[in-house]
Amino acid sequence: MKAFLEKFTRPPKKSPIGSYRLDVISLPEECDWGKYVPKEIQYIFSNNPEYKEKIKKILSSGKAIGIRTVLRTPENILKAIHAVSVYSQSNYIVTWLPKLLREKHLPKIEPAEYELAKTHHYDLHEAVQTIVRDRLRFKRVVLIDEENIGIKPEEQMFISELSEVIYPIAIDYAVFRVIADNARERTRIAQTLIKILLIVGPIAHALEKYISGLGKLFAASADDLLGESAELMALRGSGFSWKVLVRRGRILLPVFALATWGAFSVEGLLVSGKTIWAGVVFGLSAVALSLTTAIQSIFMYRHNALRLMQNGKIPETSSRHIFKLAIIQDFTNPARLGLLIGSSLSPVMGIIGALSGLMHNGWILAAIGSTESIVAGLTVIFADYINEWRFRKKLNTAIRSTG
Repeated sequence: MKAFLEKFTRPPKKSPIGSYRLDVISLPEECDWGKYVPKEIQYIFSNNPEYKEKIKKILSSGKAIGIRTVLRTPENILKAIHAVSVYSQSNYIVTWLPKLLREKHLPKIEPAEYELAKTHHYDLHEAVQTIVRDRLRFKRVVLIDEENIGIKPEEQMFISELSEVIYPIAIDYAVFRVIADNARERTRIAQTLIKILLIVGPIAHALEKYISGLGKLFAASADDLLGESAELMALRGSGFSWKVLVRRGRILLPVFALATWGAFSVEGLLVSGKTIWAGVVFGLSAVALSLTTAIQSIFMYRHNALRLMQNGKIPETSSRHIFKLAIIQDFTNPARLGLLIGSSLSPVMGIIGALSGLMHNGWILAAIGSTESIVAGLTVIFADYINEWRFRKKLNTAIRSTG
């Protein structure tokens, strides 16, 4: 009963304006704790060792110093990024957002694009200003008056100095946080579908144990269709219109027909003793649609990058660099990256299963056919941890290089 009543009194788990973490030091001795001090304070000591004594003096006067870090980008910033990306930058963010955050370099926006955005109730000028104005909110030094004795003007100035010292890593964190959260928002539906695949995929493939042949056909098709739905939702969330996505059906329909035929042929290959081919065909049949769309999406981003170059929004560059840019933009999306990795591994797993002589085992088929689902799902689930680890590694490198 107590636990039930607490549900109505607890604050919500997620704040509508974002969430943050506060790492605090309040004792002078903490300054000598080395790696146990917040990373940002370590960075300050590495760049300006003379600040350690000044910080100790403030801490001994009843104050505490904290590093406030935003853990989730506020909704207004994500909406602003989405508006600029979709209505002006051809669904790209990597070509303009890092420069805007680091250097306040404004993206090129045409007058017609301002008007187009207004018809959809977006103000692109206000969107850009929102991003610029709030970009320093992601990581900042704060002074806490623990004894309620008042904060002196010179203490305020000193905290401002500390904020300037951590400015490089604060901006790096803002770029990392905004891009990661923007990718999560753009692919929320796709990520849900992938997580469903973690459960549906193995169950569907286990039907082979009871319906030989038809079980393979149903299992491969169901898994691939859900995977394809996740791909399309990921692209739709990135700003591509349904009209653009539907045009891809001219290629996807024949691919699906070929995949269906391949899945139906697996049992015959097994019976005739062609186990390796059976593994290859089964692995490809289970990911044919998703793998095709994964390749298509890169070319869709490549087409958009060429359009940006023609409109003078990115510098003139080589075809190779344009292709690289398309891949980078595509893989800011954890759902897209996971599906491509999983799709690429599925045929390999099919070959391994065939060589091991376990292609008649329903659970082995489940593992092989659901490789795409499992890898994609795990990528989505652990994307935040991986991105956080990458940023922490970069921060540690910065501390070592200045120490």
